[in-house]
Amino acid sequence: MIMLAVVFGSWYDHVNGWWQKKKTYSNLHYMFFEDLVENTELEINKLCSFLGLSVSPEIEQHITGQVQFDNMKENKMTNYSTLSGAVMDFKTSPFMRKGKVGDWKNHFTVAQNEKFDEDYKQKMKDPSLQFRSLL
Repeated sequence: MIMLAVVFGSWYDHVNGWWQKKKTYSNLHYMFFEDLVENTELEINKLCSFLGLSVSPEIEQHITGQVQFDNMKENKMTNYSTLSGAVMDFKTSPFMRKGKVGDWKNHFTVAQNEKFDEDYKQKMKDPSLQFRSLL
């Protein structure tokens, strides 16, 4: 059995729970990391539309720079480094590693990936929630 955990419980429960809420609450917006990497500007525009905001090209460019992985990794407001010891042990692993889509392939063995896929299929049964990975 594989247990993917967040600080307060199962990753599966966390993701599934919010996805179900999204179906009935119009004020929830999901963003996927792969989409943000693939087309940052489009995802920022979607978020601004969701929030009812109109931003200038200069502000959009500034936001685009701020949400780039390397910038976020160094930002103490996004990298959880201010919580060091309280919630996470950064000596074991930083909260943010590389920000590379598909990097899991460099860490999982074929057997681990097969086990994960089996566990994922059992716990992520909502076909409307689709994750993708860019190769």
